[in-house]
Amino acid sequence: MNNNYRIEKDSMGELPVPASALYGAQTQRAINNFPISGLALPLAFIKTVALIKQTAAKVNIGLGVLDTVRGEAIIQAAEQIIQGEHADQFPVDIFQTGSGTSTNMNVNEVLSHLASEISPEAVGANDHVNMGQSSNDVIPTAIHISTAIECHRQLLPALEHLAKTIESKASSCNEYTKTGRTHLMDAMPMTLAQELGAWALQIRNGIARINSALPRVQKLAQGGTAVGTGINAHPEFAQKFASSMSDATGISFSPNDSFFESLSCQDSIVELSGQLKTIAVSLMKIANDLRWMNSGPLAGLGEIELTALQPGSSIMPGKVNPVIPEATAMVAAQVIGNDATTTIAGQAGSFQLNVMLPVIAYNILQSIEIISQVSLALADKAIADFIVREDNLQQALARNPILVTALNPIIGYAKAAEIAKSAYKQGRAIIDVAEEMTDIPRVELEKILEPKHLAAGGVN
Repeated sequence: MNNNYRIEKDSMGELPVPASALYGAQTQRAINNFPISGLALPLAFIKTVALIKQTAAKVNIGLGVLDTVRGEAIIQAAEQIIQGEHADQFPVDIFQTGSGTSTNMNVNEVLSHLASEISPEAVGANDHVNMGQSSNDVIPTAIHISTAIECHRQLLPALEHLAKTIESKASSCNEYTKTGRTHLMDAMPMTLAQELGAWALQIRNGIARINSALPRVQKLAQGGTAVGTGINAHPEFAQKFASSMSDATGISFSPNDSFFESLSCQDSIVELSGQLKTIAVSLMKIANDLRWMNSGPLAGLGEIELTALQPGSSIMPGKVNPVIPEATAMVAAQVIGNDATTTIAGQAGSFQLNVMLPVIAYNILQSIEIISQVSLALADKAIADFIVREDNLQQALARNPILVTALNPIIGYAKAAEIAKSAYKQGRAIIDVAEEMTDIPRVELEKILEPKHLAAGGVN
């Protein structure tokens, strides 16, 4: 054995571990066993596991089951991880043991190492850091807490910003009337504000959906230990843990009504993932609308002009692409895929334990992260500052044969269709053809066919 390694021991025996590593034998076994993807659990998740260990140490000190010296050392060591230190010490692949035991022990071993350097007494990974806990309740709890934290601190503010940005842009676009489209074909006119208002409500509904799911996410498994019975945990541990975690995060957590439910399934996260998928669908729709409206600048719709952010081609000079809507669409596709994975993983509750917890944690946190970030980009780099090309809007409106729909009650569907076809064939404004083919005075036609009047539903 060279100086680059040291020998560590666990219940299965000895094995070499890199000398510089803060983790021990069980983490090294996981590294050896799962060289699968190179994907580790997000730092937000690792920080949450450390927060769980810190909170558990505080509660166990208060309950008199953990001595203050070791407990305070664990608290200090955990704070280092919570602050983002030692991030390279958590390399275990997400495709590991389905309970996440390898990650729980990875954190336990790192904290044991750090705390033992702080404390005059040795701090054990299992006996002290993991006191009153099991991987079976720590990992589901970490999924719920990290998800709730990221929703409250990142996702909901980002969606709120996006909704407000759309609403602000809509308020500045109320005077612009455009051709509505169904089946990608010309339809009755509407205002640009009405179009954007629909987007804003999609996002507002997404916010409501997240808020409706979070109360169940904020129910915790901690205290259930091995299968949900709470073996080896103090009877007051679960309630005191949830209370202390609420104080630490500013989020209202409580013990789940059934620890057996907490350990055996991840229904609350599957539900939240479904709501994230719905938001992804909304973002995809908004992104695609922006791409169509921006298309051109000459041969497309050209209704708006997105801010030019970067060259769009390595060979075609001057080409500029709608990069933010494209990135948004890709995020939406990823989140929809993540939801499919989470849904399948959520079914993996075999009797008393779900055994796909790490992949659930990875996917739900990635979905929250990328929706949050792309929502900010969509708001600030696409929607807030696009330019309305009113000339193109008006040109299309003037020649829109569907305006004739407003004449249906006066001349009938068949006659209106005849006028529409003639106007389209001749490439003329509908009002000119209607004046020729009916006895309705032009001044009356101007009133009936006024696009802004029609966008308001024809109501005076």
